[in-house]
Amino acid sequence: MIALQRFLLVLLLAALSWSDALMVGTAHASGLVAVPPGNRSETQPPIPDASATRTHAFKTTYAEKYEKIVALLKREKRLVAHIKQVAAAYDIDPIHIVGALVGEHTYNVTAVGSVQTYYVKALSYSGLDFAFRYKGVPVQTFVQRPEFAACAEAKDSAALWSCRDKVWVEHFRGKSVDGVAYEAMTFQQAFFQPFFAGQTFGLGQISPLTALEVTDLVNRVSGYDKLTPDHPQAIYRDVMDPDRSIVYIAAIVRDAIDAYKQEGFDISGNPGVTATLYNVGQPRQRAADLRAAAASGKGRKLPVENYYGWLVNDKLDELRSLLDSGS
Repeated sequence: MIALQRFLLVLLLAALSWSDALMVGTAHASGLVAVPPGNRSETQPPIPDASATRTHAFKTTYAEKYEKIVALLKREKRLVAHIKQVAAAYDIDPIHIVGALVGEHTYNVTAVGSVQTYYVKALSYSGLDFAFRYKGVPVQTFVQRPEFAACAEAKDSAALWSCRDKVWVEHFRGKSVDGVAYEAMTFQQAFFQPFFAGQTFGLGQISPLTALEVTDLVNRVSGYDKLTPDHPQAIYRDVMDPDRSIVYIAAIVRDAIDAYKQEGFDISGNPGVTATLYNVGQPRQRAADLRAAAASGKGRKLPVENYYGWLVNDKLDELRSLLDSGS
């Protein structure tokens, strides 16, 4: 089926005019559509109100936050060296990791003065007693419901948790099931925020659910123990520890690139696209939606950067220069 879909995409490209083909990108010999570098939009897409509110509340600006994370990366030569080492292990350009860090600390949190601060914060979660549950039901129990039965066929943790996320949206989110009213919130918001809303953690601002999605990949490439909801402290340890956080960022990027490759798109040459996906998540569903839109001839033919990814592409030359600061 995937081979047929790729063939249809190639036929679509062949039918386009020369100017349209340039817009869409070139097709690899393998049938992949190569997403070209740069932004599709001349101006930055709108920034969400939540980001603006958070930035205003801390009496800062996006420009100031951007300069802080850039300054941190310039100072922390060991961190930059680690970024390049981990990127090589996951077979990605290290600029993808830099882009994710810059996007997170420009629009979501403000970079701290030193990476050492994140080590201290990581220790604060190690002794806490908590679980991932919604309305008193642990997520481990909830996903045993019959609605999730098809997810058992998933080949790895990324496919498994992506499937469970989709089932939540289709069968539970904002609905009443068996007399229980489920709020109109995401799977992450419902089960994976044991302390307060809007939780992402560490240098990479990674959510527990995202860490679970890439745990098989991290185990295979980096040898870390696989994460499970049964041991939430281990999840927080991995996303809070700066060294491990970089590994998870690389895995998240690698997973997004692979998800789009399965649908016929090569996004590895556009850090703005991978940064966008790092920000919004759900790469499998988004890749499938894009493939369907492109195949129909009526929808988008390329992924589009959001405000977060747009900044990464816009600042790409400066961000690449940061990689020269690591040994």
